[in-house]
Amino acid sequence: MDIKNNILETIGNTPLVKLNKIAEDIPGTILGKMEYFNPGHSVKDRMALKMVEDAEARGDLKSGGTLIECTSGNTGMGLALAAIIKGYKLHCTLSDKQSKEKMDILKAVGAIVHVCPTNVSPEHPESYYSVEKKKRLNTEIPNSYWVNQYDNVSNALAHYESTGPEIWKQTDGKITHFVVGVGTGGTISGVGKYLKEQNPNVKIWGADSYGSVFKKYHETGEFDEKEIYSYITEGIGEDILPKNVDFSIIDHFEKITDRDGALVTRELAQKEGLLLGYSAGSAFQVLRQMKHELKDDDVVVILFHDHGSRYIGKVFNDDWMRERGFLNENVQQAKDLIADRIDLPLLKVNSGEPVHNAIALMRKHNVSQLPVMEDEKFVGSLDDVHLLPALSAYAGARDNAVRHYMQAPYPVVQSSDPISSISQKFNEKNSAVLVDLGQGKYHIITRHDLVAAMS
Repeated sequence: MDIKNNILETIGNTPLVKLNKIAEDIPGTILGKMEYFNPGHSVKDRMALKMVEDAEARGDLKSGGTLIECTSGNTGMGLALAAIIKGYKLHCTLSDKQSKEKMDILKAVGAIVHVCPTNVSPEHPESYYSVEKKKRLNTEIPNSYWVNQYDNVSNALAHYESTGPEIWKQTDGKITHFVVGVGTGGTISGVGKYLKEQNPNVKIWGADSYGSVFKKYHETGEFDEKEIYSYITEGIGEDILPKNVDFSIIDHFEKITDRDGALVTRELAQKEGLLLGYSAGSAFQVLRQMKHELKDDDVVVILFHDHGSRYIGKVFNDDWMRERGFLNENVQQAKDLIADRIDLPLLKVNSGEPVHNAIALMRKHNVSQLPVMEDEKFVGSLDDVHLLPALSAYAGARDNAVRHYMQAPYPVVQSSDPISSISQKFNEKNSAVLVDLGQGKYHIITRHDLVAAMS
């Protein structure tokens, strides 16, 4: 009979699943490491058990003792399972930005929860990071052990010994990129170390939040307190430098907005049937922002930390999303962006016209770019960014034909195309798209239109 002696023996060996619809426009094979298959529904089960067992082996944790830890919820759940099976008590400090579901689940499995404010410095005595707070609990509670996942080397070691080898085996050693959100740093550092030992060319990419210090510190070596401000995304980013973050292993940090992380998390559920946690959307968004670095034969593994059941009252709640301006339900497709001016004629200029005609048209209608026509076809584009250097260098440029200064034509999108796909058409060289309305009619969407719709 194949029977587990207790729930802790079910930790690990989580599946690797190919992503399809959501990754159609991303080169390579994109795979998700589904860590919510762990019994505590998150990757943190692995390191929680490892930290407890290593503490027992050192004699730091004795029979009937009490575990003390600060957590975003998932580590607390992993510790709670270990505590139940091994006969320990558990005290958890959580920040007040964590979901109510996480707090309720911890209480359901017997943890004593201390909720702390987010908007205070890590050194503040009421911060959930506060060393003094842990020391006080450690002193007040007899036979207690402060787990300290941020600096506890067993955190990264757990992933070096289990998660990394699993991914290498599941991909037959063909993995080229590993992507994951970075919080304590244990997952990216442990997995990254193992993978780079097998193949030094494997790229390790971390998702970071705006308001976190990781990216700038990684790129400059500077801990910049000006980078720190409050953000909503749970489980990734920090305003401290945990010892478990091995910056030498990480090749790149990519900043992800709270809004993008939330929307992509919902998209993963709708397109792939994956009900995942907030950081999953952030991790996948890294690929969207970095897809220009990928090739068709790449094998990319994204680690999805936890299950979406802990975010039903947040990311998967429309009211919560609306309150934070993350939903703009009236603007979803290209046609919605131009609905208020769909009957107005498209402003355009002929390639043979003098530049001063184009400038006059821009000034009259207060626009900064125009599509360029020739023989009833779009052959180019003209904008003030590229015109200014030409006019500054040569006073007679305003009398020359537009064709001498035009850029590439604007991309054409369909009226039913979603905002998310339209936004990917914009870059440093392209400041607008044309919407095909059928029957030879077109309209223009500018970068300004898109920013206004998404704000």
